[in-house]
Amino acid sequence: MITNAPTRFAALALVLALLAGFQPTSWARQDSAPAKPQEQKTSTPPGQTLKVSIEVVNVYAVVKEKDGHMVPDLNKDDFEITEDNVPQEVKYFSRQTDTPLTLGMMVDTSPSQGRVLPIEQEQAKAFLNQVLRPKDLAFVLHFDLEVELLQDFTADLQRLTHAIDETVINGGGQGPTPSTFPGGNIGGTHLYDAVWLAANELLKNEVGRKVLILMTDGEDQGSKEKLTSGLEAAQRSDVIIYSVEISDQSFYHAQGIGYGGDSVLRKLSEETGGRVVPVKNAGETAVAFQQIARELRTQYLLGYTSTNTKHDGTYRKIRVQVKSGNYKVQARRGYYAPAH
Repeated sequence: MITNAPTRFAALALVLALLAGFQPTSWARQDSAPAKPQEQKTSTPPGQTLKVSIEVVNVYAVVKEKDGHMVPDLNKDDFEITEDNVPQEVKYFSRQTDTPLTLGMMVDTSPSQGRVLPIEQEQAKAFLNQVLRPKDLAFVLHFDLEVELLQDFTADLQRLTHAIDETVINGGGQGPTPSTFPGGNIGGTHLYDAVWLAANELLKNEVGRKVLILMTDGEDQGSKEKLTSGLEAAQRSDVIIYSVEISDQSFYHAQGIGYGGDSVLRKLSEETGGRVVPVKNAGETAVAFQQIARELRTQYLLGYTSTNTKHDGTYRKIRVQVKSGNYKVQARRGYYAPAH
């Protein structure tokens, strides 16, 4: 249950936005941020100024050794980046241990999560307490038959933890609550809608590091959006997705259906520069959140201006490597060029 009018209004607005394509005003903040398109002055006749836009592609990377240990002390010259197999020059570099974060906590409240939701709630609150710093912002959103914003952007831990405590299991496709989408009761886990909405409506105009934490088993039922459109929204908004894969296998066995959410979560996470952290039992939940917290505080920011200057809106593949050493690099695999 939503406890205050502004949040109730925001939740309703977000549900309507998904249906009608309405785009609400973004909650942007002015903090230190990655390199953005800049304007440079060039030689021109006296009294005139010619401005040329420089578009910077920002890539956040986590580097690990083969055993999984973080590598936190690399420099700009240690990295190489290619775009569509063409080498790019790394012009901007920093270690992102203190750069502000904008986090979205996404809680699956469909029936399949009934047995694991209390664990998710407890560890999600501990994660926020560990990760959030004064300049960081976070929001809480849950999804089942509806996609509902429980807490707008805030740095107030008390409000965030209260919102997480508000999450309850919905009846889903089997329960009495009707679907908010045309066509009636069409399913109870609108995961793709939730990703699309968070990326396209909430995070699109934010700056800095933008991260979604999905707490779900990865199964989708009844979304209006497709997996591809949810992923594209995240890529266009430069969002990194981490998935805490908490699945109750007994639920699916009891329903006589198979479980296939893992591949969905891998697609969403690995393509955007995050990863899936599987949780097989209650004790692993805290470890999963701790791993994500360490990665968010041990990232590198690499910025380059593409040698492909076409504004064609195409998807371009990115590959980040460390020049020497047998390291694994975790970074987004591509981005969409500007369309005009």
